[in-house]
This record gives sequence, structure tokens and C-alpha cells, in this order.
Amino acid sequence: MKISWGTGVIIAFALFMTFILYFVFTVQSNSKYDNDLVVEEYYKHDAHFGDEMVRIQNAHDLAQKPSFTSTSEGIIVSFPEFFIPKNIKGNLSLYRPSNKKLDFEVPISLSGSTLLIPKKSLVDGRWDINMEWQYEGKSYLTKEIIYIK
Repeated sequence: MKISWGTGVIIAFALFMTFILYFVFTVQSNSKYDNDLVVEEYYKHDAHFGDEMVRIQNAHDLAQKPSFTSTSEGIIVSFPEFFIPKNIKGNLSLYRPSNKKLDFEVPISLSGSTLLIPKKSLVDGRWDINMEWQYEGKSYLTKEIIYIK
């Protein structure tokens, strides 16, 4: 039986479309391929974007900024010496882009000018850090990306 080139093209298109449909259904139904949003309530988050930009600018305008350092003990957040530690309030959110289940928050409570996030609560790889904090009535937002080894 001889197949003409037109029939061959139609068979090739049908096989290609079958493969694509199989791939789409597999990715959508298998929990291994997690396709969640980065932020659960995206539109609420987007509505406060202007306020977020003001807090980022406040942090950018500081002469000395908080620093993030990855060490063998964990992540050390160091505030400049001129800040009074008891007047700093806020939260540190650690976001793991590859696994939402590893995300967590740490309240900022300082005895000195540093805050340690222990290595035992961190998995190796990339961590996105959002530090929302207030000092003397002014709000700040500091964002940093750290790689843990």
C-alpha cells in the first residue's frame, strides 16, 4: 500500500497534535509539575504596589543599609551600628522559589545589631528575602537574594 505525500502530512500533524495534547494533560494533572502563582492573592498584592515602592525607596535612601551574609551558621542580617536595636520592628520573609512549602517568616527581634537565621531551618539553594521593617515611624522594605551552600 502506497501513501501519498498529502496523507503523510496529515498523519504527521495528527501524531504531533496527539503528542502535544498528551504533554499538556500530563503537566496539568500531575502534582509533580507544580504551577502555582508566586503570590496567592495576586490582585490584592498588586493594589499595594505603590506603597511597596515607597518603602523600597526609603530603604534605598539610607546612607548605611542592612546587610545579608551567608555563613556556616546560617544567614546573618546586620543593621548599621547607629540604629537602636530595640526600635527596629518588623518581619523577615524567606521565600524559596523552587518549593512553596519551605517558605517561612521570622519576626525581627534584636539584642545587638545582628539577627541570625539558623542554617538548620534553611535548605541549600536560592532564597529570596523580603525584610519589612519600621524604625522611628518610617517603613522600609529590603529585598535580597541569597544562595545557601
